[in-house]
Amino acid sequence: MLRLMLLRHAKSSWTDPGADDMDRPLTPRGRRAAQVMGRVMAAKRLLPDLVLCSPARRARDTWKLAAEEFKTAPKLIVEDSIYDFGNGGRLIEAVRRAGGKAKTVLVVGHNPSMERLAARLAGKSGGKLRERLEKKYSTGALAVIAFNIADWQSFNGGEGELEHFIRPKDIMGETAD
Repeated sequence: MLRLMLLRHAKSSWTDPGADDMDRPLTPRGRRAAQVMGRVMAAKRLLPDLVLCSPARRARDTWKLAAEEFKTAPKLIVEDSIYDFGNGGRLIEAVRRAGGKAKTVLVVGHNPSMERLAARLAGKSGGKLRERLEKKYSTGALAVIAFNIADWQSFNGGEGELEHFIRPKDIMGETAD
């Protein structure tokens, strides 16, 4: 059994219209949400063996703040292909290519690719969790999907089992979204 965790970067700032998209920082609310999500991941033992992170500042900062809540940080690969806004196909390729022997891989990236990929991978599983995922994959949200496969090389993006879908507002209250 392998697990793929999809963490959308936390809330980022649009206050500097001249800033390059790659350089947008997290808002104060985004920073708090990233820390809270790290705390929740640690408490629920949702600990990755490998992290594939977008090179965008908001994604790297989300991971850095979340990882501060772990006793030991997993291996991190900043992967250009995770800076993707498509259907999630590039994310699947990155996991297949880099997953190696990791039992749990965390991808820290962007919408709409995170939302589209999570919905596709979850298939019909998850019930109420899936309904929330389909309604809105908010900034800072985490989906955890389990697959009955032996290794990431055989990962083809087929359906898995949605085990968790956690949003910052589930922990911090309605204002976190």
